[in-house]
Amino acid sequence: MELTGAQILLECMRQEGVQHIFGFPGGAVIDIYDELPKSSIQHFLVRHEQGAVHAADGYARSTGKVGVCLVTSGPGATNTVTGIATAYMDSIPLVVFTGQVPTALIGNDAFQEVDIVGITRPCTKHNYLIKDVKELAHSIKEAFYIASTGRPGPVLVDLPKDVMQARTEFDYPKTISLRSYNPNYTPNRKQVKKAAGLLAKAERPLIYSGGGVISSEAGEILTRLARRFSVPVTSTMMGLGAFPGNDPLWLGMLGMHGTYAANMAVNNADVLLSVGARFDDRVTGKVNTFAPRAKIIHIDIDPTSIRKNVNVHIPIVSDCLNALKTLDEEMGEINEVQWEEKHASWVKTVKGWNQEQPLKYETVQSGKIKPQYVMEQVYELTKGEAIITTEVGQNQMWAAQFYKYHKPRTWISSGGLGTMGYGFPAAIGAQVANPDKLVIDIAGDGSIQMNIQEMATAVCYNLPVKIIILNNSYLGMVRQWQELFYNKNYCATCLDTAPDFVKLAEAYGAEGYQVDKTEDVVPVLKKVFASPKTCIVDIRVEPEENVYPMVPAGASLTEMLLV
Repeated sequence: MELTGAQILLECMRQEGVQHIFGFPGGAVIDIYDELPKSSIQHFLVRHEQGAVHAADGYARSTGKVGVCLVTSGPGATNTVTGIATAYMDSIPLVVFTGQVPTALIGNDAFQEVDIVGITRPCTKHNYLIKDVKELAHSIKEAFYIASTGRPGPVLVDLPKDVMQARTEFDYPKTISLRSYNPNYTPNRKQVKKAAGLLAKAERPLIYSGGGVISSEAGEILTRLARRFSVPVTSTMMGLGAFPGNDPLWLGMLGMHGTYAANMAVNNADVLLSVGARFDDRVTGKVNTFAPRAKIIHIDIDPTSIRKNVNVHIPIVSDCLNALKTLDEEMGEINEVQWEEKHASWVKTVKGWNQEQPLKYETVQSGKIKPQYVMEQVYELTKGEAIITTEVGQNQMWAAQFYKYHKPRTWISSGGLGTMGYGFPAAIGAQVANPDKLVIDIAGDGSIQMNIQEMATAVCYNLPVKIIILNNSYLGMVRQWQELFYNKNYCATCLDTAPDFVKLAEAYGAEGYQVDKTEDVVPVLKKVFASPKTCIVDIRVEPEENVYPMVPAGASLTEMLLV
């Protein structure tokens, strides 16, 4: 049966199990949009292409499925670049379809032509320019396969208009085999045995987990292993939720804004088991002082991540789930049964650090609401059952510190790229994927304005996303650095002309609330969480509140600035 390229595209997505896509139409993709109403796929019209990619990203992070978006050529395609780079840095599976001018016009500076394949080559896992309709189905199959396997990531498929109009017989391959791409999912048993032996001898073991634990669905086995062998656990920001945030062995996040206990544990551990993490600079601090007493075991499916930033003693290239299952088996065969007793002194020491310097904040009333208090109340009201997305900055760090994440895929935030404007469209994607869940975007008054136009999307599709703005009238994290390291030179960080967010919400057809007093925080949050509508809550918080602990750039993890 002959189909047009546009029909083939939609049928390929259907066979891949795609139910929802996010997009914005234009001339180069009008043939696809002409066929779209005939498809079973539900399309969500965003108000900016960056919003489409972030929404697809939030959809992917909250489900583990491949997120999909569709945009037109030229500026439509270039508007996706920030979202693509965000997903690339955090290893999120996306397939981004972009329109392109007809093949005969490529290279002629045609209207709305841009070399999006060239532009995105550094920030995609792979990309395609389809020049023949006969290549289309096979390329789409490859795109979904590459995006979702190995270390996940975004794949871009560029679709010239004439290819979408051309016809060919439709044949969708059932499987894909790429000679140059074969991710290793099975760990080397000898390496795992070495790791088990090293862990068995450890007096002060520590597990350091990352986003790879979540993407490989390895949170359950990680939790089982930690509890079975009585090993404390810390994680990167991307790894939050893989291990229950209320477990006695949980130390909190490590790194620049990590807990005192987590950073001290890394400094004093004798064996560090790193799972699905890449030792980025926000975690390690000064690299040559990171985990100075520890022998490091590193499990990661991406061999290029191992020994990239720190030297490791036992590398294991594997899917995290399979590696941890094998490690659990090997540890069980070791003739050592009193693990809790063996590690009791270490666990006591770690808990002592947590008691000595817990996450805290000054509670002296200044007439302003403390943002940490807001996050504590959000947690108390939701019991950790909500999906939390964030913007980037102080709001992101307070959400990471003061909300406890008990399950994977309940924390959605831009990690590696630190993209302001990410949280709200990501919340839209998460809400589409999880219609029965409470989805909350924790925002700053600066970051929320970067993609505020997606209020129209949320209201149009009756998505009850809740936006909690920790409004301090500053670009808070930059202001904090200016205060601590630049003699309080608050250049270009004061946002004293922010809009009336209540009126803004109402203008879009949503509900808006402003909170100025601490005693009003809980009543308003209760009302908002019970509402079936999109809501903005503008909470006026302490303007110059800082995020602590904080490790200054270039310092060791033990050189923390504390409250």
